Amino acid sequence: MTANSRCSSAEPPGLETQRREIESLLRESELRAGDSWYVVERRWYEQWKEFVETGDQNSSSFPGQIDNTELFEDLDSYHLKERLVENEDFMLVPAEAWHKLLAWYGMVDAQPPLERKVVDLPSTLKVEVYPVEIFLCLHSNMENVITAQFSRTDNIQLIQRAMCEAFAVPAGSECRLWMKSSDSSCERLRNVHMSVLDSCLSSGMTVIMETRNADGTWPSSRPQIMRNSVEEQDSYRGQPGVCGLTNLGNTCFMNSALQCLSNTPPLTEYFLQSSYLEELNFTNPLGMKGEIAEAYADVIKQMWSGRHYSVVPRVFKTKVGHFASQFLGYQQHDSQELLSFLLDGLHEDLNRVKNKEYIELRDADGRPDQEVAEEAWRNHRRRNDSVIVDTFHGLFKSTLVCPECLKISVTFDPFCYLSIPLPVSKERVMEVFFVSLDPYAKPAQHRVVVPKAGKVSDLCSALCEMTSVPPAQMVVADVFNHRFYKIYNSDESLSCILDRDDIFVYELSVLEEQQEEQVLLALYLRERSHYRDYGSGSSSYGTTLFGHPLLLNVPRSSCSREELYTLFLQRLARYVRPPDPSEELEEEEEEEDDDEEELYKTQTNGISDDEEDPEKAEPFQSDLCCGDSSSNSQSDDTATAKPLPDQNHTQLSPDHGDGETNNGSENQTEPICSTNATDTANDANPGTHSSEGAETSSKPTPLSNTTEEEQKEEDKQEEACSPSPKANEQPAKRRACHKRRKSMFTIQAVNSNGTTERGTGEGGSAVSFSSQPYVAIDWDPEMKKRFYNENEAEKFVKHSSMEVPQQQTTVQLQECIELFTTVETLEEENPWYCPVCKKHQLATKKLDLWSLPEVLIIHLKRFSYTKFTREKLDSIVDFPLRDLDFSGCLLRKNLSNGEPPSRYDLIAVSNHYGGLRDGHYTSYACNKDNGQWYYFDDSKVTYAREDQIVTNAAYVLFYHRQDKIRKPTLPAPNTSPASTTQPANDITSCKDEEAEPSAASYVTMETD
Repeated sequence: MTANSRCSSAEPPGLETQRREIESLLRESELRAGDSWYVVERRWYEQWKEFVETGDQNSSSFPGQIDNTELFEDLDSYHLKERLVENEDFMLVPAEAWHKLLAWYGMVDAQPPLERKVVDLPSTLKVEVYPVEIFLCLHSNMENVITAQFSRTDNIQLIQRAMCEAFAVPAGSECRLWMKSSDSSCERLRNVHMSVLDSCLSSGMTVIMETRNADGTWPSSRPQIMRNSVEEQDSYRGQPGVCGLTNLGNTCFMNSALQCLSNTPPLTEYFLQSSYLEELNFTNPLGMKGEIAEAYADVIKQMWSGRHYSVVPRVFKTKVGHFASQFLGYQQHDSQELLSFLLDGLHEDLNRVKNKEYIELRDADGRPDQEVAEEAWRNHRRRNDSVIVDTFHGLFKSTLVCPECLKISVTFDPFCYLSIPLPVSKERVMEVFFVSLDPYAKPAQHRVVVPKAGKVSDLCSALCEMTSVPPAQMVVADVFNHRFYKIYNSDESLSCILDRDDIFVYELSVLEEQQEEQVLLALYLRERSHYRDYGSGSSSYGTTLFGHPLLLNVPRSSCSREELYTLFLQRLARYVRPPDPSEELEEEEEEEDDDEEELYKTQTNGISDDEEDPEKAEPFQSDLCCGDSSSNSQSDDTATAKPLPDQNHTQLSPDHGDGETNNGSENQTEPICSTNATDTANDANPGTHSSEGAETSSKPTPLSNTTEEEQKEEDKQEEACSPSPKANEQPAKRRACHKRRKSMFTIQAVNSNGTTERGTGEGGSAVSFSSQPYVAIDWDPEMKKRFYNENEAEKFVKHSSMEVPQQQTTVQLQECIELFTTVETLEEENPWYCPVCKKHQLATKKLDLWSLPEVLIIHLKRFSYTKFTREKLDSIVDFPLRDLDFSGCLLRKNLSNGEPPSRYDLIAVSNHYGGLRDGHYTSYACNKDNGQWYYFDDSKVTYAREDQIVTNAAYVLFYHRQDKIRKPTLPAPNTSPASTTQPANDITSCKDEEAEPSAASYVTMETD
C-alpha cells in the first residue's frame, strides 16, 4: 500500500482476526449520545466481508482502499446523495472499527471520512447521517454566504464561534445571531447554550450574525435616537451616561428609575462589560427568558456610548408591558413600583441558580442571632444568586410577639430596598371661603388648621375663632362649576374634602320664631338663551349656570315666589342693582302681548310633574365621599362626576378696590301681571309646573326692607291687576290687566344639578320640601347685562390668616429610619398565626437592620393610604449627601474585621412633583466617571449643584457604600452658575423621530 492510502505501516492481522474483531465491535457497540460512527459504502463493506471469510490473502475478492464514491453527489463538494438507506446503500460502523479498517486498508485519496454523531432525539438514539446544513452570513454583508454543517446536538455558541472564525470578526466584539427561514422574517437565537435541534434550525435556513455598533445600538433594529441632524450621528461625542430618555407618553416614571439605575456604578459596569451574556437564565420559570435583561442592557449601552443626546426606550417599554401588564399603555405609574419590578426581573433573568432546590425554613428556637442570620443568608443564596443580590440585597431581623402566650418568633429576611415611613402630622391646613350673612360683605378666604381625622364640625369650630360666628350657624359646601357638588353634614369626615376642592362656608340666619320649621334653600343663578332648547324634549328655553351659588335659611311659610323674589333680591344686593321705579313699569296693550305672554308661559312651565325624578329624602345626605359622585344627584340622568382638578373650577377675583360698576341697558324681559314677578298661571297653581334648573347651593341672606317707593309701586300694581286666573283659563279672561310689572329674573325649582326643573310645593310654595330644595333664578340675557355686575360678584377678600406663611415641615432621614424600626401592632387585615395558640393573633412586630448591601435603596413612603385618608406627604426629608452612617441602626454593634463599614454616599435621587392623581418624575444622579451631579428631566439633562438635591420632591434615594466607591477617572466639567440651566448634553432641538432603516438591511427583524 502507498503512503497516500493512509494505511498503517504495520501489517494487518490475519483475515480471521480481522473478521472476528470487526464483528465483535459491531455486536457489542451501543449507541451513546455524542459518540462518533462512520458511514461506509455498502458494496465495499460486503466485498471486505467476503474477502475475510475466504481466508485467502490472495483472493480476487480483495476490497482495496475504502471507497465511498457511490455515496456522493459529486466529488467536488462531497455532498451525500439524498435519501440513502442504511444497510442498502451504506453501513454504519463504530469509531473503533472504522479506525481499524482505515489502518488496514486505507482510503481513496482526497475523500473525507464520513463521521457522524449519535444524537439523542426525542424518545430515541440514532446516528445522524444527514446533519443540518445551513447558510451563514453577516448582517453587514449578506451577499457573502457560506455553507456549513452542524449536528443537531451542537449548540448555537458553536455556530457563533464558527462564524466569528469564518468571517474574521474582531475578538471581543459583542455578537448576536438571527435565524432566517424562507420568508423575510427573522427570529433571535437568544440562548447560545441551546442545541440546534431545540432552536428549530433545519437545513436550508440562514443564520445572520450582527455585531453591536460603537454607539450601543444594533444594526438590525435601527437606533431610535433623537438627533439634531443626520450629520451629527457620527460627530457627536458627549460624556458617557449624560444622556436623556424620551418621554413616550406618561413614561417619566420609567425614565426617572432608569436614570437612577444607570448611575449605579456596579450594575452599569456589569452590563457595559457584557458580563450578563454568560449569566442569562433562559429556563427560569420566574424570569422573563432573558428578554428584560437584554432590553435593559441595550438601553444602558446606548446611554453610555457617549454618542447620543437622548435615547428612545421604546423596546424596553414594550418588554416591560409584555411581562408586567400593569405597565401596559401610557397611564401614570409609580417609579418605585417600576423599580421593584425591574430589579426582580433582572435578578430572575440573571439568576446563576438554574434549578432551585426546596429549602425548609427553621425557626430560631432560641439560637443565637448570628447563627440564624448566617443560615438565612446561606439559604437565600442557594436559591438566589445574581448581580442584583450581590449589589442590592441586605438582611433584616423580624421579631413577632404573640400578645396572648408571649411566643417570640424571630426570622431573618432579605430585602432589596427599604420602604421607610414619614412622620405623619395629625393636623392639616385647609383654605376655605366664608360667605357672611351680610349681603354687602365680600366672601373672605381663610386658612384654618383642623384635625386630619376631624369632622366638618371641627372646620366650623376653627372658622368660628376667626369670624365669631357660631358653628351651628354655618353650613359647608363644595362648589364646582357654578353648582354645589356636595353639601356636607356636620358629622362627615374631613377626609372627604381634598385640598383642590373649592370649599365655601355659608353663615345662616337665625329666625326669631324658632317654632317654625326652617328650610335650607340652595340657590343657583342661570342665564336663559334666546333660543328654545329643542333637544331637551320640552318647549322650554336653554339655560346656562353662572356666578356663585348661595345657601339661605328660609321659614317654610316664606317660600312663596313673591317672598323669595324679594329675599333673593336683597341677598344679591352687592352685585345686583335694583331697578328704579320708573324702570319697573311699562304699559303695553293686551292685544299686542297675548302672543308674548303665551310664549313666556311656555318658557317657564317646563316638564310636567309626571316626568319628575324622585329626590333624596334627607337634606345634605349623600352617598358620595371623596368625590365619587354628586352629593345630591338623586340619580338624575344629567348628573355628572366631578372632573379632574384645574377644569371649570369656581374662581373668585381678589378685591383690590371698593368701586362698583353697574351695567345699564333697557329691560327686555316679558311683562307679567302678578306682583310676585311670575307668570299668573304659576301664581294660581304653582304645583302644576316645573322648570329647567341647575344644581348649586346658596347661602341665606338677611332680609332687608324694601324702599318706600318700591312698596308704593307694588300697591299700585296690585290695584291695577285683577286676581290671577287659573292655568287652564283662556287668555281672554286676563285682558283686565293692561299694565304689567317686569321682573329681573324668574324663579324655578330645580334638581341638584340645576339641569332638570321640579314641580312646586303645596300651598303656593315655590319649592318642594320632599328633599333638599334647590331653586334657580333665571335671568334674561339683556336683564343680566343691565343689572348684574359680574366683576363685583367675583370679588373676594383675604383674611389675615392667608398672609401667615405656611411652615414647611422638615424631618431628618434618621428619624424616618428610627420610625421604621419601632414596634408596631399588626392590622386586623394582616394577622399572624401563632403556632402555640393555634390561631391568628394581632402580634407586635419589630424590624431591625442586620446587614446592608453595597448599594442601599431607600424608598420614602410619601403616599399615605389608610381606611379614612389618602394623601401625599410633602415634608422635606433632610438626607445627607455624604457619610450616611448606619452604625447606630444596625443590630450588630460590633463588626468583625471582615465586615464592611456602614457609611454611605448619595449617588442618585428619584423625584416626584405633584399630588396623588397626577405628577411628574425627574431624577438627580452623580456620574461615576467625572463625579458631576446632573438633573435628568426626560430628554433634557442639565448640570446640578449639590445644594439643589434635597427637596420635598425626593422620593427614592440611592446610596453607595464608601468602601466600594471608586474615585472619578475624569475631571469634573467646569460649570458656571448659569450652566445649571443649560442642557448638559447640548440639546438644542429634540425631534422624537426614528432614524431611517439602513439600506444594507433588507431583512425584517422586528421579533426582538
